Amino acid sequence: MQQANVHCAYCNLTYEQSEDSCLKLQVHQCWLFYPWHRWYLYFYERILGKLIDDPSFGLPFWNWDNRDGMVMPDMFVVKDSSLYDPRRNQDHLPPATVDLKYDGKPTTESSDTIKDNNVIEMYREMVTCATTLEGFYGAKYVTGSCPDPGAGSVEGGSHTAVHRWVGQNTQEGLDMGNFSTASRDPIFFAHHGNVDRLWSIWQERGGSKWTEKYFRHADFLDANFLFYDENAQLVRVRVRDALDHKKMGYIYQEVDNPWLEYKRERRDKPKINAGPSDVPEIIFPVILNKVVQVLVDRPKKSRSNMEKEKEEELLVIEGIEVDSAKFLRFEVYVNDKADASLDTAMYAGCYSQVPTKKSAKIRTKIRVGLTELIEDLNVEDDDKILVSLVPKAGGEGISIGRIKIIYAS
Repeated sequence: MQQANVHCAYCNLTYEQSEDSCLKLQVHQCWLFYPWHRWYLYFYERILGKLIDDPSFGLPFWNWDNRDGMVMPDMFVVKDSSLYDPRRNQDHLPPATVDLKYDGKPTTESSDTIKDNNVIEMYREMVTCATTLEGFYGAKYVTGSCPDPGAGSVEGGSHTAVHRWVGQNTQEGLDMGNFSTASRDPIFFAHHGNVDRLWSIWQERGGSKWTEKYFRHADFLDANFLFYDENAQLVRVRVRDALDHKKMGYIYQEVDNPWLEYKRERRDKPKINAGPSDVPEIIFPVILNKVVQVLVDRPKKSRSNMEKEKEEELLVIEGIEVDSAKFLRFEVYVNDKADASLDTAMYAGCYSQVPTKKSAKIRTKIRVGLTELIEDLNVEDDDKILVSLVPKAGGEGISIGRIKIIYAS
């Protein structure tokens, strides 16, 4: 329970950002998400190792991005075990297949279809939308700035989906389904073990490209947190010392990553669902109480210049205003009907959030990678693209401030 309270405190606006800041600290929906959770797992693992007098003890990770791992692990569903938590969605115990696009509603799709969709979802999060540092890590967050500036692709996608899929089937979503209680469920640590593993895979795939382009802001590298170690000593740790898990003394068992093998076929140029004259102009801000379709201008920039400058085309949806106490999700589709399946290659990304017990107004944004998607759709020469925002959970509580396309490295 003490460890659960640590997570609750860091994600429920408990601490001041600094001694001279009236703003509270939040380690989610920003670039602190990965390093903070890595330190959290690190100390939890060391504490457990000391309790059982085994310094080599390693936390298990739930490999939910692998087809064979898309079921809640058996070790967590033995009712007389300390790893069992009764406050889980009882409909999602084995053999139910985890849905990495979970929107709070029962699925009617087959297990094989869910697995196929999960693989595509992971490709979007780990490849298509993870081509820039901010796209993968989340937005810049420094002292004096408001919490929740924007989540990275995995945090806002599969990470959130697994939290809600496991959690109690209520609006609050206890335990895993709510930030205030999430780590009361032992499966939290296996879940985040996999999130941490995905971070390490993303780093390895980028090689020197990402090493050279790491956030060089001192605000990122020197951001620090306080944890109690296995000797009950309060220690201060920094982000820069969590960038390489091998230097922290642990590695991951090697497993297959099937989403790396996924690649869409380049399609014939699709017909836009509604012609330019048929898409009504949207006046922002707009509430997502229904599907919203917007024709978005593509800035004039040649592909050759983009390649030369190593820039990516990104869809930015900003001014997203929501209540932190609500579970919300909307999905982004490009150049086709809003109910297109993942296999049609129209699904581009999503916004989703795990709720907290404390209600607070969040103003945030997401960045969705478009470069590869536009190439596969064969619409590189189009001046506009049709973007469909599809509410999946709590759309009436989601306000969108603006949609635009940018180029960024």
